[in-house]
Amino acid sequence: MTVMDEVLDAWATDATGPVALHLKQKLLPVEAVNDGHGVIFPPTYADIGYNIDTLSDGTRAASVDSVGSQANRLEPIFKAAPGTDRGRWLVPQIEVVLRSEPCGNCEGCAGGATAKKKGSACRSPRKVTRSILELAHRAADAAVQSSPGLREMIGDAFESLRNGDAGPLCELAPTSLVFGVWDSRGGSGEKRPRLVRSLIRAWDVEPLHAAAQFNSVWKLLDEGQRAELEREAKAKKTELSEKGLKDAPGVFRKTDKVPRFRDGTPNPEARVLGGVIARGGIEREVTVNLVALRGLRGRGEAETHAIRKYLLGLSLMAATADIDLFLREGCHLRYADANDRWYEVPRRGASREVSLDVAAIRDYALRAANPFRPRWQARWPSDEALVYVFDLAEAKKLLAKKTEEEEAAGA
Repeated sequence: MTVMDEVLDAWATDATGPVALHLKQKLLPVEAVNDGHGVIFPPTYADIGYNIDTLSDGTRAASVDSVGSQANRLEPIFKAAPGTDRGRWLVPQIEVVLRSEPCGNCEGCAGGATAKKKGSACRSPRKVTRSILELAHRAADAAVQSSPGLREMIGDAFESLRNGDAGPLCELAPTSLVFGVWDSRGGSGEKRPRLVRSLIRAWDVEPLHAAAQFNSVWKLLDEGQRAELEREAKAKKTELSEKGLKDAPGVFRKTDKVPRFRDGTPNPEARVLGGVIARGGIEREVTVNLVALRGLRGRGEAETHAIRKYLLGLSLMAATADIDLFLREGCHLRYADANDRWYEVPRRGASREVSLDVAAIRDYALRAANPFRPRWQARWPSDEALVYVFDLAEAKKLLAKKTEEEEAAGA
């Protein structure tokens, strides 16, 4: 079925419609030739290394990119390029100034110590900013909570959300609803599920190990130099190899959780990780939760429909985005198939394949944003009004504030 605007509207507003849209993509390492296998490096976690689960049939599945990581990769697609006409924005382009640093070129900077004695300061400090679309916890991020003006505005929106009105948060930070949000640091404690959920797993994996040998200048030093360095290292309670002054093998991970040897042989659990081979393939799964979408409401039916259509447009933009899959060093993936196969998942019965046109979805999302554009203009008449400043004093107050979880635990 080719999806038209009428179908999209029904997905957003018809309570009897499908419950989800689902996509399963086959991925390949760039080193693999067509259906061949290649070594990939999953993320490593403290104490456990790779996150590998063993199923009841013995199959091992590895997490390659988590739901949270995928969301953080997808959200920045909504950043508008500098100078983009506001009529082409899909979401408000809110920025947070985290700090200012010297430009290094003006007289105040070039004068060095002399300028400081005279009280000169940098005349053109460079602002280090981050888009709200790049913050890990979106509207609920600590940087937002520490930015006066933005904090109060977002706080009011969360209170409205708790009272059943998603309109204010949809207007201010709609991607917080698309990718899920939890106001754990704010006063509302409101939590909303993701409308778009994506993750990558590798199946039937075989873990590999790595080994390396670092050769320093140690052998070129005379006995006196070596003895002097060993005495100094002992006095400073450090290892010469850690400072690059002695040869060091790279065979075991730095952990005291597991022994390096068992029964006289190297313990695989303590070895340096060398990636995995995914004999069962690598899969990326994307789900758009239409039930959660239709659970969002505004003030009145017209506002409710506008919110749902807008968020559906953004959700489909994120779900169909051809993002780069260079996940980390040693894990560079690509899409195996030329076309994606999306499925509409009904409440009952078999799923059916649907065709999603990326260009048509973007046009739909742009039109669905129109009811919110006048509100953006009224709230932020200039681009400068979209910029808020991180306040260290407010961040310190946040440190003393208990989260909802801490209060529940009686901390």
